[in-house]
Amino acid sequence: MFKDEQLSSIAKVREEWELTVLRPIMERWPERKEEFLTQSGHPVKRVYTPEDIADKDYVRDISFPGWYPFTRGVFPTGYRASLWTRRLITGLATPEETNKRLKYLIEQGQTGLNIIFDNPTTNCLDSDNPLCEGEVGRDGVPCDTLRDVEVIMDGIDMRQVSTSIIHSGPFILSMYLALAEKRGVPFGELRGTLQNDVLSQYYTVNMSVLGLRDGFRLSADVVEYCRKHVPRWNPISFVGYQIREAGSTAAQEIAFAIGSAVAYSEELVGRGMDVDDFATRLSFMFNCHNDFFEEICKLRAARRLWARIMKERFGARNPLSWLLRFHVQTAGSSLTAQQPINNIIRTTIQAMAAVLGGTNSLHTNSMDECYALPSEYAARTALRTQQIIAYESGVANTVDPLAGSYFVERLTDDIEEEAREILRKIDEMGGMVAALEAGWVQREIVRSANEYHRKMRDGEITVVGVNAFTEEGDEEVPLEILRIDPAHEAHQVKMLREVRERRDEQALRRALDKVKEDASAHRNIVPSCIEAAKAYASIEEISGAMKEALGAGKESKDAFIC
Repeated sequence: MFKDEQLSSIAKVREEWELTVLRPIMERWPERKEEFLTQSGHPVKRVYTPEDIADKDYVRDISFPGWYPFTRGVFPTGYRASLWTRRLITGLATPEETNKRLKYLIEQGQTGLNIIFDNPTTNCLDSDNPLCEGEVGRDGVPCDTLRDVEVIMDGIDMRQVSTSIIHSGPFILSMYLALAEKRGVPFGELRGTLQNDVLSQYYTVNMSVLGLRDGFRLSADVVEYCRKHVPRWNPISFVGYQIREAGSTAAQEIAFAIGSAVAYSEELVGRGMDVDDFATRLSFMFNCHNDFFEEICKLRAARRLWARIMKERFGARNPLSWLLRFHVQTAGSSLTAQQPINNIIRTTIQAMAAVLGGTNSLHTNSMDECYALPSEYAARTALRTQQIIAYESGVANTVDPLAGSYFVERLTDDIEEEAREILRKIDEMGGMVAALEAGWVQREIVRSANEYHRKMRDGEITVVGVNAFTEEGDEEVPLEILRIDPAHEAHQVKMLREVRERRDEQALRRALDKVKEDASAHRNIVPSCIEAAKAYASIEEISGAMKEALGAGKESKDAFIC
């Protein structure tokens, strides 16, 4: 980007500046720290100049938005034509209560649904399973059968909304598709995303409903089915979010998410699919943490890295296959129970970084999520945070406004290079599945998490209200938090048992037998799961049929709960 004589002139002036201006100032007023680092440990220089990006080629490395390698974003006009989707995670108490909250947020200007399920549903257990007592509806919405999806979506036009389903495998998606069929909505008109990344679930929530390789194959079944029958649906979202919440660095977050995407892509190509048949509908979910510039650069680096992998490694020819489209959620792990009002500021900084990094959709955490599910007031405030950024800040008026910053471009390069090196190690181990089975990925994240907490304990990282600027009484809860009435669990169990009493047992048995048959034969599992959902089979019954055919999952080696 710069000629040799320009760089030589810059170096000469820099040396003069260091001698005549910087040194006297440093002698009188030393800097606050000997070394400045990003949250993930990248050294940060005092001043960046063209010398730091001397090897940059503008067209090759930065280029224009909507143009390979998409460093500056996937759309040529950024947010000037359309703002990002404002999508808050919702799920609480019962399907009825969740439906009320979804409708409220739509009225307040939310532009997409993002439904999270409670711990029993995430583990494919029914609400009346004895293991689930006291857990139903506590951290998401319970979803036992098609009846619950019917209630969650009551009065919401499936044609008009984009729905994100935070669940892996074919289970909840099959119920959603069964509801669409019941309403007469063609699958081709449905828009949304299924999280479906069983690999991240395996090593971040310490469980796998099925064995890792079986779960991996069934998630790939969903991708294959949706590309043929639900063409506007994103059938998988590769989740870096949970990786970062567990304590990874920024580079590890994007490397492990992309490593999962590479593994699924290889599996689908191995099934005979052309990469351009599915790559256009792959999506990602990332975290945005507190280090403002590092997070922006991470998202820019991820886009460029994925574009190059798709084009150079997989030989994708369709430019749409090169696009890394992603959702961002602000960092739940950064929320503090002490001085919780501060969480609004943290979330604002993180959301601004996501927007400047070019996110396609965004969830902003509520200030009270360190205590419980968001109250209505806190959820509205989180939505208003996005709306103020969108309509008042001016950051959406130009595309990638930080492009060309010597610091931003250097840090983008450094994060991409670190992520590329991690991917090289994964390839040497035989791919992401093999790296997970060996426990290597888990150990790398634990190492990073331990280092972060050591720094926080030793005061190298400041958390306002926790290890600095504390006050007496900070442990008290100054907010009115949402409390789930235990009666909601009893209601959910009652509804499930009523469904069991009303359904056709013969149709149910035939449907579950077909699930077992298809699972055993390694046929695509989604059609039989849809039929089981239409017969009002419960999520535990459907997963149980698969377990009978394939065997139950085991806890991940060296896994951890985030």
